Amino acid sequence: MALEEEIYRDPPSTFEQNYRCYPVSFIEKSHLEKGDKIIMPPSALDRLAYLQIDYPMLFELKNPFASKVSHCGVLEFIADEGLIYIPYWMMENMLLQEGDIVNVKNASLSKGTYVKLQPHTMDFLDISNPKAILETSLRSYSCLTTGDTIMVSYNNKKFYIDIVETKPSPAVSIIETDCEVDFAPPLDYKEPERPLKSKTPPEVEEEPANKIPKFNPFSGSARRLDGKPAEPVTAPPVQPQKTEATTSDTTASVPSSSGSRKRSGKLVFGSNADQNSNAAPKATMKEAKQDSPKKEEPKFQAFTGKKYSLKN
Repeated sequence: MALEEEIYRDPPSTFEQNYRCYPVSFIEKSHLEKGDKIIMPPSALDRLAYLQIDYPMLFELKNPFASKVSHCGVLEFIADEGLIYIPYWMMENMLLQEGDIVNVKNASLSKGTYVKLQPHTMDFLDISNPKAILETSLRSYSCLTTGDTIMVSYNNKKFYIDIVETKPSPAVSIIETDCEVDFAPPLDYKEPERPLKSKTPPEVEEEPANKIPKFNPFSGSARRLDGKPAEPVTAPPVQPQKTEATTSDTTASVPSSSGSRKRSGKLVFGSNADQNSNAAPKATMKEAKQDSPKKEEPKFQAFTGKKYSLKN
């Protein structure tokens, strides 16, 4: 009766076993360093099949001496009995050395919805499209654990990235799931230094105030009573009057002086002003001398007449 109960009893649903761990490079499978897959012995497969473990098979790895925990998937069951081979970066995360004991236990993880990553160096951000490279690299991973440091290889260069946060749980499965990825500033990122504020406040240049115009007497424009625009007038030079009658040479000099005043652009008094205003402004000295004094209209000249005597 007891034997029948043991046969029909539901098998346990938990797989848990201790193994000695070694890097995957020991079995010439260095390509497994670009992921989180491990190699287990054939006896583990028989035990897992008997327990009817759901696929994909995910496991929790634990260092019993350092309380370090990580998660992984399995690729093959070809290891020697009592041994497992795991990527070297996982051994570093769990502080494991070659031949150390590691506890392996099957795990059921929720599908990830959010992951926050933090590169170790700024070089990772120099890649033309880091998100595309990361998406391609994460296809080799089965799960992510908060606190782990994964390795991404690109152009023969290794980039280490910390798993800062995962949702909805500290460990998530990333197999066939849409997961939002966010980046934290790299570990070697330094904010630009702000200039130190000087103790003395910077001198502020005062804008020149609008100058108030000063009062200048008699600075307006001149106006005439007849409404015509006024022209600037300069007083002619004062000449001493001659008490004696001038000769005919003096008479001839008057029109020449008036002509010189008209050519200089000054205002000339007398009847000749209207006639001279119609003349071309660029008249030469030669043309002015050719004008005969007989053609000009007579004007009043003091003491320029002929002499008369009361005697016959």
